[in-house]
Amino acid sequence: MWRSCQWLFYARPPQTPWLCLTPPVGGPSLSLLGTARTYTPPTERKRFYQNVSISQGEGGFEINLDNRKLKTPQAKLFTVPSEALAIAVATEWDSQQDTIKSYTMHLTTLCNTVLDNPSQRNKDQLIRAAVKFLETDTVCYRVEEPAGLVELQKNEWDPMIEWAEKRYNVEIGSSTSIMGPNIPARTKDTFTSHLASYNMWALQGIEYVITQLKSLILSMGLIDRHIPVEKAVQLSRLEEEYQVNYVPEQPYHSSSDNLSMTSGLPAQTTGHRTACYYRRRSLHQAASGQYGLSVQPLNSHDEQPKAL
Repeated sequence: MWRSCQWLFYARPPQTPWLCLTPPVGGPSLSLLGTARTYTPPTERKRFYQNVSISQGEGGFEINLDNRKLKTPQAKLFTVPSEALAIAVATEWDSQQDTIKSYTMHLTTLCNTVLDNPSQRNKDQLIRAAVKFLETDTVCYRVEEPAGLVELQKNEWDPMIEWAEKRYNVEIGSSTSIMGPNIPARTKDTFTSHLASYNMWALQGIEYVITQLKSLILSMGLIDRHIPVEKAVQLSRLEEEYQVNYVPEQPYHSSSDNLSMTSGLPAQTTGHRTACYYRRRSLHQAASGQYGLSVQPLNSHDEQPKAL
């Protein structure tokens, strides 16, 4: 699961710098982008730090690049609630070689989005936006022809709808109408209540997954570990894959979209699961086992952080 730490998704709105660092005591301030204000990072930048470490502060776990503390694009202290998530983010930074490949750092970007909340949306707004996807959910829209695609949608998508209906005790259904299926109000209320059990960290990750898959049903199947990432991407692109494999004389086919989605989604589901520490998942052990890291929380800012 922690292999997903090597990818970065693009979800950075404009008007905010990508990265800031707090200066060392008595030293000058440092901003990687100077006065430039954009979430879009440079493709590559020379690595300017030697060591990466984490430390525990009052607000949670912090990331240290040498003796400077990492800050968000809006100059907030980069602080995460889970030690496991801090290890994962620190690993992203520590894995950079001579240059910083920002597009390989999905979890860093996800955390920046949560901490800065550039869209200024609250929890209720995130939940409403997620549930609204049911009205246009990919797996609920069906074609009437060709027969091969009709059969493929039935065989691949029907099991997902049946799983969701049983898992959440709701009615969903599908439709060939351009208006889509009529989703009962009770179904929407059920998903609203379920999503309300997550915190903002989890909801930001869930939102990214939903917008990439264009499906709340597939997203919940992925988050609940009912299907793996590759299967979720495949199901979300069923019609495109059918066109490529069964319709002759296609002018071209690029797998870049598929690769981008497959690479980005694991980090978001990882961030979601890490944020949901109340579910008692032992992610710290998973992270330590994967990378051989041994990081202990510190009791005070005065102590030297333990390097990775």
